[in-house]
Amino acid sequence: MNGGNCANCNCQNQNRMDEQQERCLRNISIVSFVVVELTEYLDTHPDDRDALSYFCYYNRMLNQMTAEYAVKYDPLTIASAEACSKEWKWGLTPLPWERRCD
Repeated sequence: MNGGNCANCNCQNQNRMDEQQERCLRNISIVSFVVVELTEYLDTHPDDRDALSYFCYYNRMLNQMTAEYAVKYDPLTIASAEACSKEWKWGLTPLPWERRCD
């Protein structure tokens, strides 16, 4: 596997992410990072109500963004796989890093 950076391949357009999909994944990654960092902080500061409030806010945002991504594109986690369409897509679609080829 070449990490998605192949110079001379014949990728089909259906396997390439559009700019909006890339932006969605980037935003999900950013919010996911915030949730993980807040989780780690709360592990050592469990009584910090402000941090807990931030965690709840960003965790809800992450869940919403992941669900919206799953409906529009493909599920990113097994938890969002059931929120998709009427067919089982988990494991059948290319992973995000397998789509980009330029």
